[in-house]
Amino acid sequence: MKNLYKIIFGTIISIFILNGTLADEVNIYTSRHYDSDDALYSEFTAETGIQVNIISGGGNALMERLKAEGKNSPADIFFTVDAGNLWRVQKEGYFKSIESENIKSIVPENLRGPNDEWVAIAKRARVIYYNPSVISPEEMKNLNYEDLSNSDWKGKIAIRGSSNMYNQSLVASLISKHGVNQTEDWARGLVSNFARKPQGNDRAQIMAVANGEATLAIANSYYVGIMLSGRSGEEQLAAAKKVKIHFPNQDNRGAHINISGAGILKNSPNHDNAIKFLEFLLSKKVQKYMVNLSYEYPILPGVEPHPSIASFGTEFIEDRTSVANYGKYNTDAVMLMDRAGWQ
Repeated sequence: MKNLYKIIFGTIISIFILNGTLADEVNIYTSRHYDSDDALYSEFTAETGIQVNIISGGGNALMERLKAEGKNSPADIFFTVDAGNLWRVQKEGYFKSIESENIKSIVPENLRGPNDEWVAIAKRARVIYYNPSVISPEEMKNLNYEDLSNSDWKGKIAIRGSSNMYNQSLVASLISKHGVNQTEDWARGLVSNFARKPQGNDRAQIMAVANGEATLAIANSYYVGIMLSGRSGEEQLAAAKKVKIHFPNQDNRGAHINISGAGILKNSPNHDNAIKFLEFLLSKKVQKYMVNLSYEYPILPGVEPHPSIASFGTEFIEDRTSVANYGKYNTDAVMLMDRAGWQ
């Protein structure tokens, strides 16, 4: 019923927009599901007087909506997680180049889409979790992603399934570095080292390490922040207190980085307001607010991550691979993972 209400509301908003009933506004299609974003939208309206209209849903559902609406779409911004998802929207031809020099001066080139059609708003690292009571930080010190296929880790690694976009983007990043054949060999070795059949979300992988079901887990950095906040219950809080983060590849290219990001849609009826909204998201005040509630890493220099995330270290080397490559090599990654037996 809730989804039905969203569809009805979205249709009403679309009709109002097309008839010019609503004046100063920006219309955002988002697949981000963070309650903290609601406060951002309210703050933007308070600062600018621009009304924010939200249509939320899964990425596929929103893309189908854009197709159905065509040139009459009221959407100004597509806001989502994972560069691979943004690539898919761009590949369908829905975005336009972002011409704001302010935005491009803040967001590094490797965190923007081709032709600057989308940009990162926040970062997350896909890291390795371990329990220091089981394996010492010294033993973890020089561990790279590539090492996870070594037989030393037989039966010791927990990770989500191959259908997960975060894993697909990690594999795509390895393809961009090593090519398909070498990455497939790596994936086969990784699969042979699974502690269990892939199951659950990223937090379930961290729980597996805390509970002794696995020695290592691959998961996004911000999940441990959510767990440490206590918002997910006492069990997850206790598990998060047991684990540490290891940033791989610190002696070479750096830890894998992915993003939350947004682009302006080509038929945007409120283009100037869309630019203002993206600039708002990249402002110091909002970057600080976002990272304190989502536990992601900021894009804007000089803004610190949430203390619970910063406690694991902030001076780590980031992989500077263009995040656009995650979409470019996504098909290769999915096929490779399937061949490797990664369920």
